[in-house]
Amino acid sequence: MAPGAPSSSPSPILAALLFSSLVLPLAQAIVVYTDKEVHGAVGSKVTLHCSFWSSEWISDDISFTWRYQPEGGRDAISIFHYAKGQPYIDEVGTFKERIQWVGDPHWKDGSIVIHNLDYSDNGTFTCDVKNPPDIVGKTSQVTLYVFEKVPTRYGVVLGAVIGGVLGVVLLLLLLFYVTRYCWLRRQAALQRRLSAMEKGKLHKAAKDSKRGRQTPALYAMLDHSRSTKAASEKKAKGLGESRKDKK
Repeated sequence: MAPGAPSSSPSPILAALLFSSLVLPLAQAIVVYTDKEVHGAVGSKVTLHCSFWSSEWISDDISFTWRYQPEGGRDAISIFHYAKGQPYIDEVGTFKERIQWVGDPHWKDGSIVIHNLDYSDNGTFTCDVKNPPDIVGKTSQVTLYVFEKVPTRYGVVLGAVIGGVLGVVLLLLLLFYVTRYCWLRRQAALQRRLSAMEKGKLHKAAKDSKRGRQTPALYAMLDHSRSTKAASEKKAKGLGESRKDKK
């Protein structure tokens, strides 16, 4: 680079402007959430949930708009609008007398209920939220399927199967631990009974041994007393005879 030539590196101001142009819109983008799909039966009602996230406080000018695109159709029509704290149901279309507002902007909820479902209601519903100054963001879509009878979802069946298997496993574990506890308790009682029997046998053997040691002594004492008595009687008899001889 030649001396005095201007620097080719970006200036701090340009870098800041570039950063703000890329990051700030992303930070302020509103995010809308709906279910991917909902199912309903003919003649029943269904709730189309819509919630959002915004980096701004809830504005008095917040608005919700619901649009409907029939199954196989190309164009979407507006069926509901909420603005300035008031719900507005479009006076055209098949939903004009069947939509009910159940949302609450303070809870970031823009849900609606569709009553008296019919097969012709199959299609895609789009929820759009504006929370000035946070108005940049993508909408969210939910697909409605109307059936004669709402089919059981695969996830519900799978959950029921998993729950049943877990229940059986827990029941088997419970039975195992109860059986093991009863067996251990029975073994402990049997051990205590055997210990008591062993102690009784030892005590009885000790008594028999002691009694066996005392029996010869008793016999010896009896023999001694008999011998002493016989000697006394013999001596008394001899004295009596000597007295007769003297007379």
